[in-house]
Amino acid sequence: MQTILIVDDEAKLLEVLSVALENMGYNPITAASVEEALAVLREQEVHLVLSDLRLPGLSGRDLLEKVKRFEPGLPVVIMTAYAALKVAVEIIKEGAFDYIVKPFDLGSLEATVALALRFNALSTDNKQLRQELGKTFSDRNFIGHSLAIQAVRQSIREVSASAANVLITGESGTGKEVVAKAIHYNGPRSSAPFVTVNCAAIPESLLESELFGHVKGAFTGATANRSGRFVQADSGTLFLDEIGDMPLSLQAKILRCIQEKTVEPVGASASRKVDVRIIAATNQDLAAAISRGGFRQDLYYRLNVYPITLPPLREHPEDIPLLLEHFAKKFATEMGKNLIFFTPEALRALQVYSWPGNVRELENRVERLFIVAPGGTITPEMLAAGFAAGDIQETRDPAAVAGRTVFPLDLSRRLEDMERHLIMQALEEAGGVQVKAAELLQISERSIWHRIKKLGIAIVHKKELV
Repeated sequence: MQTILIVDDEAKLLEVLSVALENMGYNPITAASVEEALAVLREQEVHLVLSDLRLPGLSGRDLLEKVKRFEPGLPVVIMTAYAALKVAVEIIKEGAFDYIVKPFDLGSLEATVALALRFNALSTDNKQLRQELGKTFSDRNFIGHSLAIQAVRQSIREVSASAANVLITGESGTGKEVVAKAIHYNGPRSSAPFVTVNCAAIPESLLESELFGHVKGAFTGATANRSGRFVQADSGTLFLDEIGDMPLSLQAKILRCIQEKTVEPVGASASRKVDVRIIAATNQDLAAAISRGGFRQDLYYRLNVYPITLPPLREHPEDIPLLLEHFAKKFATEMGKNLIFFTPEALRALQVYSWPGNVRELENRVERLFIVAPGGTITPEMLAAGFAAGDIQETRDPAAVAGRTVFPLDLSRRLEDMERHLIMQALEEAGGVQVKAAELLQISERSIWHRIKKLGIAIVHKKELV
């Protein structure tokens, strides 16, 4: 039963309202002052506050202010005998759900109470959903124990609490959107919208309208006013995926929007203020795009306030066993099947595979194995059934599993991958201390510093790891 707190200094009105609300199926509680009302709110759960505007001592306005400060989702309906429009508008602006004018009929009261309680239920559901989303997109759900993944987790924790723009770079399938959602849902804007725009998926002719909106008649087919993604994300986060594919003409408008915090819909003559945090992502080398004139340098600096680079899966193969376990549990639950397990040989085969599709590809492969593999233990032979022909030749070739090289290969990339892997292993062994890692690798401190910078390796000391 939903509880309604009635606040009024007229004993007779309290009695009448209590009886009426009880007959409507609610649990009424009464208070004759703001102090009494606050004592009730501290002691028990209330779903709606129904308060007179004029009270002895503190007013209904004062009560509204205190409720909004400590229980912002709790609806407050103000009762007043003064039906001036100005007062009513001010009360709504201050956060009241609605107001009712004395004397009022019970039908109007019942309708207002029902709407306010429905709002409270939706607010509670949204709060629970945000909490679940926060857990779902927590940095701790970014699977892995390697230094590279620990560094990503640390970055998410650092930047979530701020309002800084973030630029996430990494190959396709490395989890850029997962990181963006983790930043949003674990930050102060978690209760506001998270809006995604894939800049590569929307035709250039429509992208401006999609981002900024348009007014009726702005172009053929614009039959009504439409708000864009910036407005939809107001007070929240706008995730610009594949930002490297955005046309230069739009990059200038995005830059202006970020600088001035305003948007101007297509065909409009006036701008609108927006408060949006930008998280952008790309699998492209934006520095190279800038040098060839394909991306604006000033926009890059605006977006790259806090950079996060996601490592490709081939650079942290030590995380593959944990990822396999995570995805195996996920699909076993979704499909109602028993867990699958990997033999040491199968596991090694998966770890030597280059994973061009990264973690997304690994997830897809595990899902396929649940479909095609009849047994609970996955062998190298079963892996062959789970992969298309030519897909995983390094894994299926016994010579590759035994340590022999499979040709053709990209020698430059293979050497760079090997160098990165060895440096990261040494750093992990040294607890992230570069001097110790250099000693393990028998190179100078200056040399390891140069290599770390060249390879884009993030350093996290073990004392910072969780």
